[in-house]
Amino acid sequence: MRQSRLGNIVLNIVAWSVVFCVAFPLFWMLLTSVKPQSELFRRPPSFLPETFTLEHYSKLLWETNFLTYFGNSVILSSATTLLVIAVATLGAYSLVRFRFRGRETMAFLVLFTYLLPSVVLIIPLYLMLVSLGLSNTVFSLVIAYTTFALPYALWLMRSFMAGVPEDIESAAMVDGASRMGAFRDVVLPQLLPGIISTALFTFILSWNEYLYALVLVNSDEARPLTTGVMNMLISSFNIEWSLLMAASVMMSVPLIIIFAFLQSYLTRGFGAGAVKG
Repeated sequence: MRQSRLGNIVLNIVAWSVVFCVAFPLFWMLLTSVKPQSELFRRPPSFLPETFTLEHYSKLLWETNFLTYFGNSVILSSATTLLVIAVATLGAYSLVRFRFRGRETMAFLVLFTYLLPSVVLIIPLYLMLVSLGLSNTVFSLVIAYTTFALPYALWLMRSFMAGVPEDIESAAMVDGASRMGAFRDVVLPQLLPGIISTALFTFILSWNEYLYALVLVNSDEARPLTTGVMNMLISSFNIEWSLLMAASVMMSVPLIIIFAFLQSYLTRGFGAGAVKG
């Protein structure tokens, strides 16, 4: 009994130590964003700000193009997520429910494409988008992000789809429902945790992506947050640390809100995929 209690204490200490190591940079980022410029480079540094200020947020929102970049990222991530979920759900349904030669080989080839380095696809994608007249647009990034988010999303949705019993779908079709009607009314409600988990993965991947946005978009009006903030606040001679910390906090807010509302679905979704897949 005493050894079990000691083991729990050690485990809690280790767990909280890991949490502290992960959370400390986030707290430092938040506190730095509300410090006046005079306190940023003080020696020795102060953890808590002596004077609380929101001037960096005000300057970021009203004197820079941050809101334009923010809007581009919202449109880009949302459009990519909707497109990937629609294609991945239908693709996973076909891979699980339909029987055809080479089905398993196709599934593994889809996953194999996800293992390819992103840099391998940049030049072919760039040339294709230029030939189509879609370069330097938000839509070009939607296409690019779909190419590397879809393979993993399809594989993940395949494992969730395999966990939905085929008997309930067959029963709905016996009662008069069409295949598409059974898919819409019976299968999709069962897939909801998996769809939300996959959508969250795709949204975060699109929100944080940097390399494709850096190469494929050079227009300031079409840049997302990742490249827009870098281009705006970081140069060869100066880094606007106060504005950079404020921008980092603002970039984290949508993800924090999404996790706060969808945490239960995310946990259930990953658990279902791991057990039933």
